[in-house]
Amino acid sequence: MENMFSKNIKYLLDTGKISVKTILNITSVKSKSLVYMWKSGERQITTEDAVKLANFLNITLDDLINKDLSKVDEFGSYFNANKHLLTEEDKDMIKFIIEKRK
Repeated sequence: MENMFSKNIKYLLDTGKISVKTILNITSVKSKSLVYMWKSGERQITTEDAVKLANFLNITLDDLINKDLSKVDEFGSYFNANKHLLTEEDKDMIKFIIEKRK
């Protein structure tokens, strides 16, 4: 399976979902240039830093490195735009379905 990390970090940075400064604060990385190398695919993130980043973003490590977060976010945006239409029972059911699929 293709490693999606560089595409995901590019997406997260380009959309403003996370900043380089935040990445520097939550990981052991002290160099902006290393973050940009992750973004371009020139360098790989360490497992330790990937775990820290995934935890901060409240996603799984698997999602961070193997899933296209831009596609996942499309559903999130659609869901958030329409969540006023859902009852609490609807939201619980959606959450249940998502958890079962993981």
